Amino acid sequence: MGTNGGPEMPMVCVTDFEAQARELLSKSTWDYIEGGAEEGFTRDDNIAAFKKIRLRPRYLKDVSHVDTRTTIQGAEISAPICIAPTGFHCLAWPDGEMSTARAAQAAGICYITSTYASCTLEDIVATAPRGLRWFQLYVQLDRQLNKQLIQKVESLGFKALVVTVDVPKLGNRRHDIRNQLDLKTNLLLKDLRLPKERNSAPYLQMSPIDSSLCWDDLSWLQSVTQLPIILKGILTKEDAELAVKHKVHGIIVSNHGGRQLDGVAASIDALTEVVAAVKGQIEVYVDGGIRTGSDVLKALALGAKCVFLGRPVLWGLACKGERGVEEVLNILKDEFHTSMALTGCRSVAEISRDLVQFSRL
Repeated sequence: MGTNGGPEMPMVCVTDFEAQARELLSKSTWDYIEGGAEEGFTRDDNIAAFKKIRLRPRYLKDVSHVDTRTTIQGAEISAPICIAPTGFHCLAWPDGEMSTARAAQAAGICYITSTYASCTLEDIVATAPRGLRWFQLYVQLDRQLNKQLIQKVESLGFKALVVTVDVPKLGNRRHDIRNQLDLKTNLLLKDLRLPKERNSAPYLQMSPIDSSLCWDDLSWLQSVTQLPIILKGILTKEDAELAVKHKVHGIIVSNHGGRQLDGVAASIDALTEVVAAVKGQIEVYVDGGIRTGSDVLKALALGAKCVFLGRPVLWGLACKGERGVEEVLNILKDEFHTSMALTGCRSVAEISRDLVQFSRL
């Protein structure tokens, strides 16, 4: 049933889920998910920047078979559309990350689980044992804690370690301050009292992020894990070159959904600079502002191996739980398939730089 008792309108695009999620969630939860840092300029620019890119379609190519499959770090995914790490999924849906993990497994794509997941890692893995999972790590001040967590993640079958680098300090998110949103006390402590959560290490969740982390610390991380290390939050060619030099396996070009430093480049604009700097030596991914299948195509044309979705996944979750996340992923996959066919790309390998041009707006 729709909100006023009428028949439910079909959800046909990602922004339909956004509008519906806004109706369903409490104001403080909506503000937390939606919020950007400071004035929200970068958050909005992430979306606007895609609109400045034009497509250059090629026709009269046999597109009767279009294959959206690709690989990331050697693992096959059904489409280059994966799930970025976001925290506290239980804010959006009771089953939280378990629903997200099941949807990702069903869709055949990668789900990056957050350090701040509201379900235990054991439960997430048990509910979707065949899913491709990476783990996002906020490096904690306590070295031992990091080591224990990394070993646990390895033993649970996570395939990569995604180290977030753009939070040496939390960005200034005005809505959360106005709403006096203190997730750690309001949400975590409440959740962590539940018996099923007993082994999810509340001491970890409460432990501060290490703001002294620097390039030389990466070798310590590499010494405690066999997993490929992906750096999330790189925005410049200088840092991209350092990432290659320090032998990381990938970069997620990201400005944290515009939630950290306001006034940085839109992720899709920073992507070009980072891709040029790594010269094909490591895979580059992007998150921030992806709302349509054409956005996915544009990101791949500019050199991304795949895109990651943050807020849209939470919108799907808020609307219909696991089914909502699956629908969001399927809508984007279908749109991407259409965009590929209409630009003359039969496979992801055929998506090249000459498919896009920047318009002078």
